[in-house]
Amino acid sequence: MPQKPIVYDAPTPEPRATTVEAIQAEILERLIYSIGKDPIVARPHDWLAATILTVRDRVMDRWMESSRETWRSSQKRVYYLSLEFLIGRLMRDAMSNVGLIEPVRDALKNLNVDLGDLVNLEPDAALGNGGLGRLAACFLESMSSVKIPAYGYGIRYVHGLFRQEMSEGWQVELPEEWLAHGNPWEFERRESAYEIGFGGSVEPVIDPDGIERQEWRPNDHVMAVAFDTPIVGWRGARVNTLRLWSAQPIDPILLDKFNSGDHIGALEESSRAEAITRVLYPADSTAAGQELRLRQEFFFSSASLQDIVRRHLQQYDELDSLPDKVAIQLNDTHPAISICEMMRILLDVHGLEWAHAWKLSRGVFGYTNHTLLPEALESWPVALLERLLPRHMQIIYAINAEVLTEARQRAQFTDGQIANVSLIDENGGRRVRMGQLAFVGSHSTNGVSALHTELMKKTVFSDLHRLYPERINNKTNGITPRRWLMQCNPGLTKLITDRIGPEFLDNIDLLQGLNAHADDQNFQKQFAAVKRDNKVRLAKVIKDRLGINVSPDAMFDVQIKRIHEYKRQLLNIIQTVAAYDEIRAHPERDWVPRVKIFAGKAAPGYWNAKLTIKLINDVAKTINNDPSVRGLLKVVFLPNYNVSLAEVIVPAADLSEQISTAGMEASGTGNMKFMANGAVTIGTMDGANVEMHKEVGDDNIVIFGLRTEEVNEKRSTSEVPRSSIDASPRLMEALESISSGVFSPDDPNRYRDLIGGLYDHDWFMVARDFDAYVAAQSKVDKLWSDPRRWSSMAIKNTARVGYFSSDRTIRQYAEDIWGVSVPET
Repeated sequence: MPQKPIVYDAPTPEPRATTVEAIQAEILERLIYSIGKDPIVARPHDWLAATILTVRDRVMDRWMESSRETWRSSQKRVYYLSLEFLIGRLMRDAMSNVGLIEPVRDALKNLNVDLGDLVNLEPDAALGNGGLGRLAACFLESMSSVKIPAYGYGIRYVHGLFRQEMSEGWQVELPEEWLAHGNPWEFERRESAYEIGFGGSVEPVIDPDGIERQEWRPNDHVMAVAFDTPIVGWRGARVNTLRLWSAQPIDPILLDKFNSGDHIGALEESSRAEAITRVLYPADSTAAGQELRLRQEFFFSSASLQDIVRRHLQQYDELDSLPDKVAIQLNDTHPAISICEMMRILLDVHGLEWAHAWKLSRGVFGYTNHTLLPEALESWPVALLERLLPRHMQIIYAINAEVLTEARQRAQFTDGQIANVSLIDENGGRRVRMGQLAFVGSHSTNGVSALHTELMKKTVFSDLHRLYPERINNKTNGITPRRWLMQCNPGLTKLITDRIGPEFLDNIDLLQGLNAHADDQNFQKQFAAVKRDNKVRLAKVIKDRLGINVSPDAMFDVQIKRIHEYKRQLLNIIQTVAAYDEIRAHPERDWVPRVKIFAGKAAPGYWNAKLTIKLINDVAKTINNDPSVRGLLKVVFLPNYNVSLAEVIVPAADLSEQISTAGMEASGTGNMKFMANGAVTIGTMDGANVEMHKEVGDDNIVIFGLRTEEVNEKRSTSEVPRSSIDASPRLMEALESISSGVFSPDDPNRYRDLIGGLYDHDWFMVARDFDAYVAAQSKVDKLWSDPRRWSSMAIKNTARVGYFSSDRTIRQYAEDIWGVSVPET
């Protein structure tokens, strides 16, 4: 049937009133008629659902109008493809961005309900692992705030990343049940469902015009069904869409099997389909796990591209304008298979010639690289791709042939350079390099900090950079100041507003006005009082969750991030052991009281990361229960780190630990969140720390350790790490106490291999950077002992965080990569 024309100005209801009385009446109406509860017996979760629906209704008008405006104006759309979206709780974010916090709070108060209690009840969407997913969420919010028409595309994980609990100090992974009671923010779009194929064969077919084309005939199919969530921009400037795909079977039950008595086998197709969107990052240590990950990546990539092309044709009825109307950003290599899928759609479905399709495809794609770690740059066995996605493997070979021919003929590459740029890695089993595919299939490849981008040119993509020298560019990451300052730290936001006015809420660069007040003693006291209030709140969380009492007057020294060897939680905890030894050996000294706060999840199969968590908990148990320390040092590990927990920890931090091995952290965004909230950074010259150092100046950040070139030099020379240990009695003593079982009397050998690695290779420079780290921590103690100096540093960090707003990052993407015009603020 012919599709009805789109009506851009269909009638809509009048916008809903935002008075306290109107909101109160609607919450009651929703409670009774949507939730089905009498207010007399309603439980907190009932009030939460009713409140979310009331707020959501006031977002809908803006959502509809944003979509209509894009259709009316034929604006170019941005599509952000990411396997992760750590969006966090949405109710407070939406209320804040459309100015509803106070009327909703007052309406609930009239109903004897506390808004704060409800906010803490909302599930934290478990759709990501760490910085990658949180960056994607910040970018979506910023795209709405700066009025860029955009969709985020991802997977609607039923369980997402695991829920982390502790059992005798060990990490235990449990399912994250964020969808157990439904999600009132989302809308199922049954009309936006696409068939996704796997396996099968590729057959040549002859078109009516006599041209031979390839036709993929999959033998395994699932349906991708869309669920949409509104993403609200600041002051409701625009509401964009996060579209998540849920995998569903074509036939939910095989009745012939069921009726024959095979009741389990009858559900086999359902189980296979639903497994695709069951869990984020299934373990890939087995062949089955690898296949499931590839299925996930192709599933959401194919569904997203089918949706994008369908929307484009619906409006423009031709494909030549794709690069003018569509910008697709690949967030890391997870959606890199999209390049092959776009080519398949253009070649096989719409009949374009190769050169035409390749030009259009490269014109729409941009690729963001997030890592220089070889193990994190995805690659897939050729045999797996040939079996699961045979047509896409053909396209990969064809792309590779074109790239290698160009490299040989135009650039006169050597055999070694040809091997480096090839999409197929021939060493140790043939594998497809997804980073190379994303690079050659995009018109832009960007890094996420200045240092990372330069290293990318010199390391992982050095020969591709020689072949395409115009393609690599930098877009330093950013964070949304709405969630990571205004919402998570309302006390500081009010203090800043009182001091420099509210204009910074709309232009975060105006925080620079605080520079003039950094040495004002009265303002310093007010700033410190806000920080202390936040520390009191975090101390209560620590007490409630761990039963550990900590003093808000101690320095809160915080390292919260994914547990990984290059992030060097091990360096932090070894220094903590050395400090513990010093405090006991010299009780007469004037020690600065510290609370060492850790949080983060380790990948289920990452043994050294899980062992590091156990070590932190073992050290904490010993130190926290030793009366000779006199409370001068406490260590806590808060389990199940997520966005909501970060929103409590970040405003309370005094010291931000950003101590990754130089050259290994692409950017970091946690460092920016701490900076915004007035924490002082101790860190290496790595990732965005380099640019933070430039913004705040040498006097307002504590930098230590080897630089990137020094790390590379030490890795390539015969200098042995043991020499660093032998030269440092404090380090030697700390390592000996850990490896000999002082902190693990139940298993004295538990940490012998973990510590032994520092003697043998020390790839992450833990031993080599130890003394520099200790000296930097001593400098921190001296700075902390001068409250006026410390307060000045903290205030200047907040004042100079404007550059690290994701609004700035998004504007740069729009101008340099997407070709999208951004309205003036």
